Amino acid sequence: MPGILYIVATPIGNLEDITRRAIRILGEADRIACEDTRQTRKLLDHLGIAKPMVSYHEHNENARAAQLIEALEAGENVALVSDAGTPLISDPGYRVVAAAIEAGISVVPVPGPSAAIAALSAAGLATDAFRFGGFLPVKKSARRKMLEELKSETCTLIFYEAPHRILETLEDIAQILGARRVAIARELTKVHEEILRGTAAELGERLSARASIRGEITILIAKAEAAETFETPVADAVGELERQGWSRMEAIKEVAKQRGLAKREVYRTLVK
Repeated sequence: MPGILYIVATPIGNLEDITRRAIRILGEADRIACEDTRQTRKLLDHLGIAKPMVSYHEHNENARAAQLIEALEAGENVALVSDAGTPLISDPGYRVVAAAIEAGISVVPVPGPSAAIAALSAAGLATDAFRFGGFLPVKKSARRKMLEELKSETCTLIFYEAPHRILETLEDIAQILGARRVAIARELTKVHEEILRGTAAELGERLSARASIRGEITILIAKAEAAETFETPVADAVGELERQGWSRMEAIKEVAKQRGLAKREVYRTLVK
């Protein structure tokens, strides 16, 4: 009988933030799959748990997935953890889970901490709908393009960012998304936990005055305001511009700009 693959959430900082169930599963598992054995060893030592560990990361995940599936098919129970928080959320592990499902092996989540959700709960921004985008692109042009594409999203936006890029990212947010409310959650659950609130420009000024910026950072951006109501349907507005001599693509871009929509939204409306 095959074993079970448990996806176990672990603390993002404060080691007290782990469920009793997670502790039990880690103690009962035949082996623990983790990103960095040194990091997971600190948690296991704190919990008084000694188990065989195997490392998996973005560079060896395909090979490790095959090994873990073999162990699971042999009847072993495997607990998969990340260095911190909920596995797979902007972390490796997807290939392992996908391979387990393909092999018919039970995959059981053991929920717990997540930096994105913890930050959202305390940010003071709308929580009825949100979009988690993981890490923003490193290259400035790609990052700005993504922010442009998300400009009309009517939900709270959540991203992770590295401390050495936060000032540049806040500058892009200010230029593209304007004076929306922004929250920055830094070092959540740790000794130097901090949540800053304001516009991107204001937060950029505050952080740039510091000698250094350290720690894991989660950025949250307020949703776009509801789009203005237009009497003319999108398709008719595009058609009118085309009759005036605009190319179809130029007309789509202009209507999207006028109405605060993404170009793809206007295009989809035309296709429908």
